[in-house]
Amino acid sequence: MADKKLRVGVLISGSGTNLQAIIDAAYENEIDVEVAVVISNRQEARGLERAEKSNIPAVWVDRTAHETFHSYNMAIRDALKMHEVDLVAMAGYMRLLGPEVLKAYPDRVINIHPALLPSFVGASSIHDAFEYGVKLTGVTVHFANEKFDDGPIIAQMAVRIAEDDTVESLEAKIHAVEHRLYPEVLQMFAEGRVSVEGRIARIAPHPEQTR
Repeated sequence: MADKKLRVGVLISGSGTNLQAIIDAAYENEIDVEVAVVISNRQEARGLERAEKSNIPAVWVDRTAHETFHSYNMAIRDALKMHEVDLVAMAGYMRLLGPEVLKAYPDRVINIHPALLPSFVGASSIHDAFEYGVKLTGVTVHFANEKFDDGPIIAQMAVRIAEDDTVESLEAKIHAVEHRLYPEVLQMFAEGRVSVEGRIARIAPHPEQTR
């Protein structure tokens, strides 16, 4: 593993299961990543408890304490800067991230979405895919920009919808894939293998594959 680990700031709004998958992978030295800080817009988010149990700084940024969206996003940016973050990973952060953070971390803010973008954008994507009747959905990790679920796609993994699936069983399958894919993508960043050209994100081969 690398001597210097990638310092990741994780943004959450809820239970933080993807955060936990990242924490676990880092703890087991499966990825060259250190979770430097966890930031939430909700004080009651369980993900903050997960961070504290792992001795990771846990920060609540209260939107109501800020008069403007600009001020709120500046507070998030300042918290990330204070903890010397290299990469920002949105993991169930249910707000649009402002330019204050995006410009501070160009091409260094990523998000995970429980569908195969550009299909089924939005917060109800698992339910929407199930109700539409598609036979294949999945998980997408993409660069974040100033639109919901719109940035260049870094990685995707498909999930087949079985005839006997329910929304609940599909959700469980989706989350299981998320918990594998997100740490894998973070490791790609740790290895310096991810770049972006316009709308296209490119993944360089693993060093061992070029030998």
